[in-house]
Amino acid sequence: MKARTVLGAALGTVGGVVLGNRLLKRRARDLENPLVGIERTYRWRGIETTYTVAGDPNDPDMLLLHGVYAGASSHEFEPIVEQLAEDYHVYAVDLPGFGRSERPPLVYSGALYGEFVRDFTDEITDEPIVVASSLSGTFAVDAADETAFERLVLICPVDETADERPWVRTLLRTPIVGTALYNLLASKPSIRYFYDRDGYYDADRISAAEVDAAWNSAHQPGARYAPASFAAGTLDPDFDLATELAALEIPTTLVWGRDAELVPLREGRTLAEAADLDLVVIDYATQLPHAEHPDTFVEYLSAELPRADAGSRK
Repeated sequence: MKARTVLGAALGTVGGVVLGNRLLKRRARDLENPLVGIERTYRWRGIETTYTVAGDPNDPDMLLLHGVYAGASSHEFEPIVEQLAEDYHVYAVDLPGFGRSERPPLVYSGALYGEFVRDFTDEITDEPIVVASSLSGTFAVDAADETAFERLVLICPVDETADERPWVRTLLRTPIVGTALYNLLASKPSIRYFYDRDGYYDADRISAAEVDAAWNSAHQPGARYAPASFAAGTLDPDFDLATELAALEIPTTLVWGRDAELVPLREGRTLAEAADLDLVVIDYATQLPHAEHPDTFVEYLSAELPRADAGSRK
């Protein structure tokens, strides 16, 4: 009788988990594009990826690469795209496995994203200024040695997020337990906690709409596969970021939130000194200074980078 009770409880727990996973899946809406501009698609190795173009085609190209986390997408740049489009031909892409791009059950890697950035740049853009956030900065650096970039602007770039733990990726990819664990990691409280701890200096700037958008993105079909690789540490590059940056001949600037904790400013200063790079520090900001202080961020870009009114190369 005791064995039957335990078995019944176990089956009930599994059934509850399955039901909970299904309910969350049904709650997710179709993901809308929040950016101004024209949405287009780029088919890469059989994956349909989505990007938005805004601005005058005669202006210098600018490619925006969002960070990597559960719920990540080009929505990260929504506060600045319209302003940037006044001076640049802006491309804001959803990386494979994120946003409105397809999310196949691949074993994602940093090298794969580096190859995507390289191919997208070569086939879609014309010598762009690349603005890349967090881990995506390493994808841009990986692509830079074989790609014509005008300049790199790296926002709190990081090359070591966690020790490599493939078992974490395997666990999160499992149909029932993995989906349930992922749903906890990608819950609205977890997303708000991430923004509060690592994204924004001022928690009052975190809107419910932003959390809702990230949650919805995090619950699209196949959404857990790329974050599973991130959580396992397998999206980290196999090179030292300071060494690679020092070897690049492309002008590169680092942008840091003064109060960043996940990747603290002292690491930005060390990186800037080691690679002899300019470092721009934005006050009252952490990991997402471009989202929290869009006017300040765009003001920097407008002052430091080439614009159409300064003479276009096209």
